[in-house]
Amino acid sequence: MDDYTIPHQINIWVHVLSGSLAMIMAVIAMASLKGGKVHRKTGKIFLFLVAIVIATGLVGVFVFKANTFLLVITLLSGYQAFSGYRVLRNKSNTPKSFDILVALMTLGSGFYFLYYLKSIGMIWAPVIIYSTVGTLFLIIAYDFLRYLIPKKRYKKLWLYEHIYKMVAAFTALLAAFVGTVFPQYHPYSQFLPSLVGTLLAIGFILYFYRKNNRKSKIQPIGKDKIIDKNG
Repeated sequence: MDDYTIPHQINIWVHVLSGSLAMIMAVIAMASLKGGKVHRKTGKIFLFLVAIVIATGLVGVFVFKANTFLLVITLLSGYQAFSGYRVLRNKSNTPKSFDILVALMTLGSGFYFLYYLKSIGMIWAPVIIYSTVGTLFLIIAYDFLRYLIPKKRYKKLWLYEHIYKMVAAFTALLAAFVGTVFPQYHPYSQFLPSLVGTLLAIGFILYFYRKNNRKSKIQPIGKDKIIDKNG
């Protein structure tokens, strides 16, 4: 980093610090009561910090000509955080022009990376690069296809989508951090955090699915009485 200009170094430190704090906020949010005050507050701070990560990442790539693969990692984490927040905010799959615009811009940025991939070079392992880009494209494709899901059915799905995307946003930051700090353990330090994050998301989804399923089996019939739908 000694060869970098002072503005470049400042940008890197802000990028690293905001990313590290974002991961801490994500852990607190995941460990706290879902929907509670701590969960909501740390979630908002997480989104704010991710926004800084995105901004500094873009500055690093386009202004200081840093590692362009940072663009994909930044896009993946940032888009998942954005989409996960929008899912929680809207709680429906009614098309919104703002969501569509952001998805198209992110998709275009992903194609930009692929177009210049040869000149960029395989700085990270090819399997990591292609799987990261592929994941980004799959998420965007789902975000367009979800508009075809019946609205009544989607009302039962949005929570699980929110969980997956927010955990995945955290995982992308974690993978970038571990992969950068421990380059001697590539490609394991690159994909193992993603594997752990995927398992974590699945665990949360199964927990809330079972919890909601138990609630749905109990139907209130009066102020002080309930009846089990299964009889």
